[in-house]
Amino acid sequence: MGEQREQGEQGERTVERPEGEQRKQGERAVEHLEGESVRLGVLVPLTRPGWAEAGRHLLAGLELAAREVNDAGGIAGRPLELVVRDTAADPERAAAAVEELAGLGVAALAGEYHSVVARAAAARADALGVPFLCSSAVLDALTDEPTEWVARLAPAQSHGWRSYADFLLGAGRRRIAVATQPSVYWASGTRVLRDHLAPRGGTVVELDTNALTPDALCDALVDCGATALLLLVGHPEPAVPIVRAVRGDRRLAEILIGAPAGQPEFAEWTAALGEDGAGIPFLRYLPARLGPLGERVAKELRERLGEAPSFVAFEGWDTVAVLAAVLRSHGTGREAIAGSWPGVVVDGTRGPIRFSRTPGISVRQWTWAPVQVVDRDPAEPGRFRILHSG
Repeated sequence: MGEQREQGEQGERTVERPEGEQRKQGERAVEHLEGESVRLGVLVPLTRPGWAEAGRHLLAGLELAAREVNDAGGIAGRPLELVVRDTAADPERAAAAVEELAGLGVAALAGEYHSVVARAAAARADALGVPFLCSSAVLDALTDEPTEWVARLAPAQSHGWRSYADFLLGAGRRRIAVATQPSVYWASGTRVLRDHLAPRGGTVVELDTNALTPDALCDALVDCGATALLLLVGHPEPAVPIVRAVRGDRRLAEILIGAPAGQPEFAEWTAALGEDGAGIPFLRYLPARLGPLGERVAKELRERLGEAPSFVAFEGWDTVAVLAAVLRSHGTGREAIAGSWPGVVVDGTRGPIRFSRTPGISVRQWTWAPVQVVDRDPAEPGRFRILHSG
């Protein structure tokens, strides 16, 4: 990968680029603030097999907030610079990026969407003593042992997925099948669902998508009498073929298809499935109504992305807002940044952000970002319906 310095309206960032790739059209140079830049290392999935659309939204939020920080005078007169690395959903690549970014002298690390990748990044950040504010990954055990070096904005998986389980119970769905792939993340989610549903009369049956074709999975759903199928699998494969198969099977006309991990949030879901992708409830981390700050940021993000921003874009903006506040109040020393988490009080796009120690969570946690279960309206797939708030 080649490295190229970009100067755009968001400020300055250093990004990985394939060799020979040129600066995007429309990017323009801006007058820089005085002094050496304060560098933040940014981890995002920008290429396959990473969820590149999620990475694009996350990066848009990070970049917008960085531009606003620089427009407001930077960090004590020094420009904030994002040093971006593409993780491509690869834990080893993420760990190597953390090593590289630490050597480049970044003050802190930010970002990442995929939980297993964020876990690898958090382990290296903890070992190297580099503060890491994780934007979007939810795996409870982000580190093996409690650490002061890592904090997180997204709700822990156990919190969000218990809310999703409550939605299922409220909808009268107690015989739950989960279509799974081997992954720490999917296994953790299955465990959360089973532990929450079992005492309340629910059952969870696992269906291995590596062993079952979509048609065979439909037969298994009929055999087990499932009233809901949850997609604990990757997108677009095998999620898209599974949805098509279930939607096309008349025996399963009454089954609820769900996707707690949020696959239907992004436009490429609708592009791939059309009407078949509507009516599939998923988790997202937004309030019922955004406040004035959230509305302003939403407008800016829409212009930047060319589409409605996902909750992941708001997570990106909030990440830089928190780190900028910390850098201004505590300086750029890594130990000072890591020691600041307990005292953080920042107005985010989705509410006031504070970090605390939460039982069972090994990192400093925002407790909690707002949680919703939503779906795309079958009558208007571009519109979201709020089905449950937790």
